Amino acid sequence: MRKAISFTIIGLCLLGVGCSASTVWKAEVRSPDGVWIASARTIQNGGFGTASIDTTVYLKSTKDSSPPREVLAFSCKGPVPRPYVLDNTANAGGTIDLTMKWLTPSQLEVTYGRRPNLYFQVAKMAGIDISVRDLSQGANNSRQ
Repeated sequence: MRKAISFTIIGLCLLGVGCSASTVWKAEVRSPDGVWIASARTIQNGGFGTASIDTTVYLKSTKDSSPPREVLAFSCKGPVPRPYVLDNTANAGGTIDLTMKWLTPSQLEVTYGRRPNLYFQVAKMAGIDISVRDLSQGANNSRQ
């Protein structure tokens, strides 16, 4: 009986480790006036039947202590060049070639390629226009 309980506990611990989420890429860009920070990160989740790669873009004001607000979310296809490791060089762009650029203090442009699934989008937040462009081959899509 003790062996069965021990094996169950060890199995649950290993399952918990195997199903962890890892940040594999992150970036941030400050607005020209320094009031906003746009940040992005790609999370790789592992596990049996639950593996996924998601890239999320956030906006945060530097003038208050509120947490960053999610403005874009993508589900991404792999593979991740360096799986389960934060590597901003090998995993640059979070598997979808994502870039962020402030065009003006109130306009953030986010570009991406490799055709991810954009499943959450905020077009405007606190006076900031957020434009999104798909740069994948032959795509001439622009969203705002």
